[in-house]
Amino acid sequence: MRTALSLLSGFLLTAAACRAPAAESPSPAVAAPNRPLAALAAQQVIVVPTHSVRESDPMGWTKQVPRSRELMRALDDAIGTELGERGLARQWIFPADLVRAAKASPSYGQDPYTLAASGLRTGQIATGSSVGNPLVMQLRTMVALQENARAVLMPVELRFERDSSAERGVAVLRLALLDGRLGEVRWIGDVRSAPSATFDRDALLGSVAAHLADLITAP
Repeated sequence: MRTALSLLSGFLLTAAACRAPAAESPSPAVAAPNRPLAALAAQQVIVVPTHSVRESDPMGWTKQVPRSRELMRALDDAIGTELGERGLARQWIFPADLVRAAKASPSYGQDPYTLAASGLRTGQIATGSSVGNPLVMQLRTMVALQENARAVLMPVELRFERDSSAERGVAVLRLALLDGRLGEVRWIGDVRSAPSATFDRDALLGSVAAHLADLITAP
């Protein structure tokens, strides 16, 4: 009897061991996406027009752009479309909205296409810097016409550079987040497109706009 019980106990232990799930190997850690501007997704933000395009580049792509103004407007459209597709169109204020507000208050409104943003193009501007006049007064005038907006997202300068591969280039956008009331820089950095072997305007601008939106929210 004892032998039978011993055999039965051994069988049950063996069966339980067979049924026990194998220990799962730990999943590799997945790095969280870097979204330094994620807090903006819950705010009302003013997006001003692209300020400028750098006139020359090592790829010679600016020579293929007959009018830089059209290129900047195309980038503005790409940014607005991308941010809108990510659910930010309702509470955010875009260049067309700013133009309408300025026309509604002609004696007070600020033309968003005449902002004095040249000083932000230099590499000496850092987070916490003051933008100085006349830009400070222009920003204050602009945000005063909006009820709850204080943050101003400014595409400062679009330029083209060589990628690490000498045969490809990238579009690079200098982007600044400003406090429209204090005239201070809250964040500033470069947004790069995916590399391209040729100048494909829509693809490059679309890539820049997508990577800009990635700083704020997921697709």
